[in-house]
Amino acid sequence: MRLLSVLAIPVLLAAPVLLAAPISAQELERPAEWKVRFDVPGASEADLEMFVAMPPGWHLTTGPAGIFWHPDSTASGAFRAEMEVFLFDPQGRREAFGLFLGGRDLEGPEQRYTYFLVRDGGQFVIKERVGDRTPTLQGWTSHNSIRSFADRAGESSVRNVLAVEAGAESVRFLVNDTEVARMPRSRLELDGVFGFRVNHALNLHVSRVETRPLR
Repeated sequence: MRLLSVLAIPVLLAAPVLLAAPISAQELERPAEWKVRFDVPGASEADLEMFVAMPPGWHLTTGPAGIFWHPDSTASGAFRAEMEVFLFDPQGRREAFGLFLGGRDLEGPEQRYTYFLVRDGGQFVIKERVGDRTPTLQGWTSHNSIRSFADRAGESSVRNVLAVEAGAESVRFLVNDTEVARMPRSRLELDGVFGFRVNHALNLHVSRVETRPLR
């Protein structure tokens, strides 16, 4: 089993407190060595409003939908992948965000990955990207473990933790420590690069994306 967790950063402060101050992209730096690929052909990072390193983690405000990853971040075998993310005011847009796993040929024409996303309103979806196709493994499904922006209790953002536990026989999908779906491992291709996927026009803080061995 090969397993790297190069993206984990300890959360030293609560993100809503950390991000309370005004953000200026000019004062921050783009994460070194990170890769970005957009769904729309011809789109570039000039179309992003913000993608910056902001410990703990990364802050981004998207233009077009896309994936974000560090090329050294790979996982295989039995592992747990986890992402902690804070959603800021989506202004009524129900765009999706979450984890992707099993990335291959991410900069080429045969890109492939599996992704597990949530959206404001309390739904999740599980899909694959295979070249230009995006077959659905589980369609949009409501679950009360997913926190919506309306659940933020006076804070400027709402926190969700997405996790995928990839075992030898089955794969569990969790939100905020609650299982929302389970599938046979044989149905999924999860070995490869991991990172996060964000659809268009969202303002997020991703405090950590990490993997660890599943025991």
